[in-house]
Amino acid sequence: MNITLSIDEDIVKKVRKIAIDKETTLTAMVRDYLTSLAKNDEMTRKAHADKLMETFERLSRDMGPRTWTREDLYEERLGRYGR
Repeated sequence: MNITLSIDEDIVKKVRKIAIDKETTLTAMVRDYLTSLAKNDEMTRKAHADKLMETFERLSRDMGPRTWTREDLYEERLGRYGR
């Protein structure tokens, strides 16, 4: 995909010099940076999700079998607050 960017001419000149020193191109540097940014974001999100799952597993407790139904709770609530 091709995109168009508006970047200050002085910045472009400086970055092109950096690209030459690194034996690459401005386009390749931008592509590599955006790829890295996307990858790091994905890894950060996965790390947060993994930590959340670890917390759920660590703090979860076995409550035993469920002996009630949704209807039971509704009936109890009606009885408590009056019909």
